[in-house]
Amino acid sequence: MRRLADGLLRSGIIIVFAVLLVCVSWQVISRYALGTPSTLTDELARFLFMWLALVGGAYTYGQGRHLAIDLLPTSLSGRRRQVNEMLITLLIAGFAAVVMVWGGLQLVQRTLASGQISPSLQVPMGWVYGAVPLSGLIIIAYAVANIGRIARGGTTLNPPQDLPAPQEDRLS
Repeated sequence: MRRLADGLLRSGIIIVFAVLLVCVSWQVISRYALGTPSTLTDELARFLFMWLALVGGAYTYGQGRHLAIDLLPTSLSGRRRQVNEMLITLLIAGFAAVVMVWGGLQLVQRTLASGQISPSLQVPMGWVYGAVPLSGLIIIAYAVANIGRIARGGTTLNPPQDLPAPQEDRLS
């Protein structure tokens, strides 16, 4: 199930990035070569970038490739490390639940209720802001999986699969 979810997220992110690349390229061509910038691709690029950043960040968290200061977790071992990682994961899940899901849903509901639409695309802005609660749900799903892994004695600190594990520098 996790592989399927990872694959779907990865594919969606690649598609959004490709469309974003086309939009930005067309924006540059229309602005400098044709002399008439496209307002549609400008707005679409901004919205796609927002979705890419939020959903991509959630995916990155799930892959254990997010930016982290791991000095404390890597210096701990055994039960202390497990407790530390559990607390960190619970804090992340709590933030995602309260700020991103609950707060994001409030933002989406208020924006949809106000009838706010984007100027060029005429898209309800609530759909654009939907990236916030969706990303929060993705983070929570990954956090739940990480909590299960920690409870079984594992770790959430995984080196990326396509890169070798870091080697310690030793002075001879």
